[in-house]
Amino acid sequence: MVEMTIVSSLLFALTLGFVDFGYAFYQWNAATKAVQVGARMASISDPVATNLTTAGPTTTPGAPVTAGAYGPFACSYTGATGACTGSGTFNATNFSRIFRGDTAVTNNDACPTPTATQRPGMCHFFPGLLRSNVVVTYTATGLGYQTRLGGPVPTVTVSLQNLTFQFFFLQGLMGFANINMPSMLSTVTGEDMKSTWP
Repeated sequence: MVEMTIVSSLLFALTLGFVDFGYAFYQWNAATKAVQVGARMASISDPVATNLTTAGPTTTPGAPVTAGAYGPFACSYTGATGACTGSGTFNATNFSRIFRGDTAVTNNDACPTPTATQRPGMCHFFPGLLRSNVVVTYTATGLGYQTRLGGPVPTVTVSLQNLTFQFFFLQGLMGFANINMPSMLSTVTGEDMKSTWP
């Protein structure tokens, strides 16, 4: 019985460890997909930093917009308050479109189920994701030209912050509770950044 107890403890720890690390791998993949979807949504939606549309230089119409000409505008939530760095003006509705997709806008971390005609957002690909985990950054990297009709062409980066892997079994057995998920991001070029669709 003593030997069986020892062997069973090790066997259960090993089996549950496989389950937990498999779930951690799922979380990694879900987070990766969420930032990809978020970057795509951000590149074709109204910018979260609303002053981005007029941030580019206009002194020489038709001239290239050089790298660093504006921003970067890094927009995120701290608690219930959203803000952008670089004197950016934060728009909660535009952030919600990236986080929740085309579903109803709500001022919390809820993730409504999209209908067949609505595009999903980041929260649909990574359950448990919070608004405060998402950072949307608009950077001038030398794309576009001055006085472009739709505004400057930013490079859009969506990243995740302050996430830890969630363990169920090993958290109680071995204290695997505070393993930080490495920061991940997805970067795309801004396209027609607008909220109306054909």
